[in-house]
Amino acid sequence: MPDSIHHASGPQGPSDPVALARSPTWVPIRSLAPRHRDRILAHLLRLPERDRYLRFGYMASDLQITRYVDELDFERDEVLGIFNRRLRLLGLAHLAYVDSHDGLPATRAEFGVSVAANARGRGYGQRLFDLAVLHARNRGVQTLVIHALSENTTMLRIARKAGAEVVREGGEAQAVLRMPADSFQSHVEQLVEDSAAEWDYRFKQQARQMSRLLAVLSGSNPTTDGPRAPPD
Repeated sequence: MPDSIHHASGPQGPSDPVALARSPTWVPIRSLAPRHRDRILAHLLRLPERDRYLRFGYMASDLQITRYVDELDFERDEVLGIFNRRLRLLGLAHLAYVDSHDGLPATRAEFGVSVAANARGRGYGQRLFDLAVLHARNRGVQTLVIHALSENTTMLRIARKAGAEVVREGGEAQAVLRMPADSFQSHVEQLVEDSAAEWDYRFKQQARQMSRLLAVLSGSNPTTDGPRAPPD
């Protein structure tokens, strides 16, 4: 089951459709596609053992993580990511839509998130949650569910602050967040977010390609992540 470690300030979102983009804590978050599987896998495999345990609810092995990534359904679900300048994923969220049948849209979704160990304290988890809530609202989802271990007190406290109802059962807990209906404003907000993230991603791609070209012209040996790349 997906696990969550961050929250949003509330399910309603900001009153201004572009408030997130104006916020000093705003970071671009891009919707991912099947072509990003390798980057998703690399991000999850870099997670320390404790983070894997909290993210998946068990000590996920490399093989189990690989199987999870292989089975991601990008047509049904949404996967959101935060990239650094080397196009390495620093944060990843999985919004799994469930209870969909007979061609009807899902009314329930499950949320899971992970943030690279060297990218903590920047609000990435909260931003991923904010955008996941926005996307879920705009797809008509009524309930967002977050599964977690009972020992993950930080996540459970944050889930409660977001307005979720938390129920513990043994070593596991479930947080349920009731979603507001979508609105014209929420759709405009998502459009602004998605457009800004797409331009950011394209800029990083071009900058990375230029960096590699300059490295070839100068006779250096560019690496997979690009020459002289900044730290994560």
